[in-house]
Amino acid sequence: MVGKTISHYKILEKIGEGGMGVVYKAEDTKLDRIVALKFLPAHISLNEEEKTRFIHEARAAAALNHLNIVTIHEINEFEGQTYIAMEQVEGQTLKEIICRGGPMWPPSDKNESNKDKGRHTGLPLPMDQILDIAIQITEGLGKAHGKEIIHRDIKSANIMVTGDGVVKILDFGLAKLRGQTRLTKTGTTMGTVAYMSPEQAVGETVDHRTDIWSLGVLFYEILTGQLPFRGEYDQAIIYSIMNEDPEPVIEVRPEIPISLDQVIARTLEKSPGKRYQSIDELLADLSSISEGIVPEEIKARLRKTKLRKRKTTIMYALSAALIITAVIVLGLFSGSSQTIDSIAVLPVKNLTGDPGQEYFAEGVTDELIGQLGQISGLRRVISRTSVMHYKKTDKSLSEIARDLNVDAVVEGTVYQAGDPVRIRFQLIDALPEERNLWGHTYTRPKADILMIYSEVTRAVADKIQLKLTSKEDKRLAETGKINPEAYDAYLKGSLHWKKLTPADLDLALRYFELALKKDPSYAPAYSGIAFVWMARATSTAAAELPHDAIDKARKAAAQSLKLDNTHSQTHFALAGIATWYDWDWDTAEKEFLLALKLNPNDADAHVFYGLYLTAMKRLEEATEQMKLALELDPLNFMYLTYYGVALYRSRMYDEALIQYQKGLALAPEFLNALSGIKAIYYHKGMFKESLELQKKIFTVRGQHDLIEVLEQGMAEGGYNTAIGRIADAMAKEANPAFAMKIARYYVIAGEHELALDWLEKAYEERLQNMIYLRVNPKWDPLRHHPRFKTLVKKMNYPEEK
Repeated sequence: MVGKTISHYKILEKIGEGGMGVVYKAEDTKLDRIVALKFLPAHISLNEEEKTRFIHEARAAAALNHLNIVTIHEINEFEGQTYIAMEQVEGQTLKEIICRGGPMWPPSDKNESNKDKGRHTGLPLPMDQILDIAIQITEGLGKAHGKEIIHRDIKSANIMVTGDGVVKILDFGLAKLRGQTRLTKTGTTMGTVAYMSPEQAVGETVDHRTDIWSLGVLFYEILTGQLPFRGEYDQAIIYSIMNEDPEPVIEVRPEIPISLDQVIARTLEKSPGKRYQSIDELLADLSSISEGIVPEEIKARLRKTKLRKRKTTIMYALSAALIITAVIVLGLFSGSSQTIDSIAVLPVKNLTGDPGQEYFAEGVTDELIGQLGQISGLRRVISRTSVMHYKKTDKSLSEIARDLNVDAVVEGTVYQAGDPVRIRFQLIDALPEERNLWGHTYTRPKADILMIYSEVTRAVADKIQLKLTSKEDKRLAETGKINPEAYDAYLKGSLHWKKLTPADLDLALRYFELALKKDPSYAPAYSGIAFVWMARATSTAAAELPHDAIDKARKAAAQSLKLDNTHSQTHFALAGIATWYDWDWDTAEKEFLLALKLNPNDADAHVFYGLYLTAMKRLEEATEQMKLALELDPLNFMYLTYYGVALYRSRMYDEALIQYQKGLALAPEFLNALSGIKAIYYHKGMFKESLELQKKIFTVRGQHDLIEVLEQGMAEGGYNTAIGRIADAMAKEANPAFAMKIARYYVIAGEHELALDWLEKAYEERLQNMIYLRVNPKWDPLRHHPRFKTLVKKMNYPEEK
């Protein structure tokens, strides 16, 4: 593009590009001025939705005439390319000033290696300059809010400061005009994660108060040089935004006015109703503070705080003697109280430098999580999925502990290049600051590795003053040697099984079979085989029929149980088979409870027991199990989604939608979450949104032919007709694996008899989701039909509790 003339603009150089456009510096040959030209990227220029968003950006910004907002001169097209001509701003973004030192800061030679993990290395700005910048941004944004425009992407990279100190707000590409159709893709959030308000992060409807939150994040960043909510991964940042309070600004930078600290705290209230309710309120407080005046409302809050502290001090003084006496008595007649009851085992580091040895390091992590999880005195041992988010992080242990809401962490390293193996573990009390409680290095033959885990478990229990039960003590004492080759094959099989792709399941089965070839008495390998066959039974691409796969799973689990009836995963596998394939409700619950008794910290068992409970219509108990699972594995997108499923089946649609959105924030194409949201949209009468989401689901599945069928049906007769056409198209394929989906589509289309035909086929095939027949809202239109009642009766559900 450089050197070309577009209309009367001669392009001089490329300035930059982002998700919504490429920007060039250009000369306006008519008016003899320098401008910036922003073009819609060529690869999305044919996408009407994206193009419409781009035009809305221009129109929104063009309606704003304010010193602190970049001026839009023109919107036009040239040879099929849409562009915006806008004011060219010379200066630095606030992000550049904060990170690298700008005209207002001494330059720093340390910042080039800083990858903006949320903590910057620039020096703080003087207070008068900070207030001046804050007021200018607020004034500009106030102009936008006055025109009913929400920016929705306020961040340091979108704020320019010119050489003479004038602030310019850039990029209204995410602006939303009230009343205008939302033009985001369903299931996605817009904006930059670290600056998102809680409601924006989970995809809820936002208003002008989301900008006020983002301003609070930005002001915090300018004042302290760091972001209030930080994390190595987006999901960790979202968790922090939703659940944690940032360190008060005044603690990071004690010299700032306490009134300004109060302003930041109010902008960052998680509930929109507790924030500033208008940008004018915020501007009034900032202006008062810049003039040395403490706003009256802030004075009142400070007085209340002082009064509360004074009362607390008096109460402490009156009760101090009693407290000290109680501590002395407790110290004389009992041991020290337990202060640590929640632990995260961080990913064990592979010291060999050989990526081929990662399976062993991950296996050591999983095994120690499993061992500690079986200690009943530990309230929570964080599960694998969440801790693996910290495999490569420069976060401090205290930050990780706060992210995961645990008291202590276990760190480990392993060097395995033959025999012996060398492993080092450390137990660290992470809060309020890091304190090493115990550490030890083990150099042993690989055959003794299970004994190492037992010794570590005992050491951890001892250091946090946990008394083991007699059964736990016996189990740890009876740990013996293993066949190193069998154990090695088992770890490799476990790593592949967790990926759940057909190819990985094939590899997992080979490794588990190799483990049994090396040691026919190795029970965990049989348990692993059971899980492989259960996963294959649910795959439409599997060569085996579901019944055959489950028979193989059942035999493997029975063999594992015969060799070791204390292996919790075996009982979990048996519970799954009894629930989803045998419909043996009593056996299923017995096996779930036994699995959880053997390992109370097994998050998977909690989640799937919760799903079992939903089928039994014990919905309150089900949601409690989901909550327990999320305490153990807070960053697991599947658990968030399954919690949404439990809420959906309780008809709590709004609450379910929040959980589905949280799941999608971590895994944007997770089909269970997309399907859940689609169903809620349908129940709420949001048929257009439901239809768009159905298209996305077909796209993710690669079913592009069904998208054409859907669109043809819409043209013929609207939503119900379109869904009926989908049902007809899938019915022609006659794939019994899709019987329940076909039945559901026929229900929506109003073809109840056809829906019941396919439900009866699903019963004959014993499809997994049949267990939810009497609780799933999808089947509500059929509930009074005699054929449906017969099906429910044939399921032999226990009586409702």
